[in-house]
Amino acid sequence: MVKRVDTSVPDEDDGASHQPTRLEPSPYFSKVSDETLRVTSGHRLAPTVSGFRLVNEGTGKELVVTSGAAQLGSEASNELALADATVSRIHAEVKIEDQRAVVRDLGSTNGTFIDGVRIREGYPRNGSLLRLGQVTIRFELLDKLHGVPVSEATRFGELVGLSSQMRIAFKLLEKAAKTDSTIIIEGETGTGKTRAAQGLHDQSARANKPFLVVDCGAMPANLLEAELFGHEKGAFTGATARRLGVFEEAHGGTVLLDEIGELPLELQPKLLRVLEDRQIRRLGQNQWTKVDVRILAATHRDLRGDVNSGRFRSDLYFRLAVLRVPLPALRQHAEDIAAVADGLLTRLGATPKSHPRLFTPQFFKSLEGHAWPGNVRELRNHLERCMLFEEPVPFGDGQTAAQPALVLSGGAFTDARQKAIDAFERSYLTSLLEKHKGKVSVAAVEADVDRVYLYRLMRKHGIKPK
Repeated sequence: MVKRVDTSVPDEDDGASHQPTRLEPSPYFSKVSDETLRVTSGHRLAPTVSGFRLVNEGTGKELVVTSGAAQLGSEASNELALADATVSRIHAEVKIEDQRAVVRDLGSTNGTFIDGVRIREGYPRNGSLLRLGQVTIRFELLDKLHGVPVSEATRFGELVGLSSQMRIAFKLLEKAAKTDSTIIIEGETGTGKTRAAQGLHDQSARANKPFLVVDCGAMPANLLEAELFGHEKGAFTGATARRLGVFEEAHGGTVLLDEIGELPLELQPKLLRVLEDRQIRRLGQNQWTKVDVRILAATHRDLRGDVNSGRFRSDLYFRLAVLRVPLPALRQHAEDIAAVADGLLTRLGATPKSHPRLFTPQFFKSLEGHAWPGNVRELRNHLERCMLFEEPVPFGDGQTAAQPALVLSGGAFTDARQKAIDAFERSYLTSLLEKHKGKVSVAAVEADVDRVYLYRLMRKHGIKPK
């Protein structure tokens, strides 16, 4: 819970590009250069964690946080707004993580300092002074301990987890499912962001209506705009008929904007209009059309740094981030790997009878020792290979042994790389469509990409569903 003790904030601007006044580097800053420095206190909190208080030394304004995180910056929508020209829009974040307080710089112009040391990520002591631009904030741990809210459930939709990290995420998702609020789901590639969004839809009042996914990074701006908003007949070359965009197609339901950080700047004001007024205008159309849709967003990037650099509009970010739900990487909750693997094997059609060597404690224990940089998606691929051979296989031992090697001789590097990519795409798409008997929508779900992007790849390689 975040409690504002003084709710006065600076006036909001008009959303125009903002850059804080850049400070001249101090002698100490030039000495430490741009290294990542960690300031550790050696203090570890109990399983129930203390909250913290942030006090602006200049104004006396303070913020008390007992759970979650606090964003600090010059933008009025931050939990602690700092009206100073040397502070970036979303300058830094302070949160309780792994039972201790963490301060993270969010790509600010003038940096974040803990007790005089510039950091990207650091651990403050009780009483530490944080400096953001020219503003000094005193950090204080609260004496009273506060329990962290966790879900009683060990799954949310297709997501499975017994660890506290996953059950904290489940609690946020359970709360979000009861509302129509816009949510940003954050996490590394393969952590299950699309599955989380599907679970949100399935447990909401919109469950019987469409759930559509758009990959914002899979199409150029003109195609993405037509996909989102639709077009009228004759709106552009090739527009031979009216086509509804996903916001209209999903009427009454939910739209997930995957990789929202890739949304082109020119489309961001149009998305803001949808979020604020629930109105869209098709390409080639003059009037606005009302839409009834819930919008979810997912990203593997920290959009707050993109806000500071001008790559993402701050007004759009704050309108999207009504609630942020971070999904932990698989390596951060290794105790869940056995349960996740068991569920994946079941969904893939394996049983203890059909694949007895994949349901042993020894096999599940071996999975816990791997880092899984590709997270659940990598784990799923590994389990599929194990099912193919009906026994455990070495990590990273793919199917290349059964496939002819791609031999490239001479030529420019970029040309050779593109040939390799094209060969992979053709082989992958052909096998995927054969597996699903030409059903593109089903194939898109397994490939974890939007069906529009899949169609685009098929046209590129002249592949037709059979």
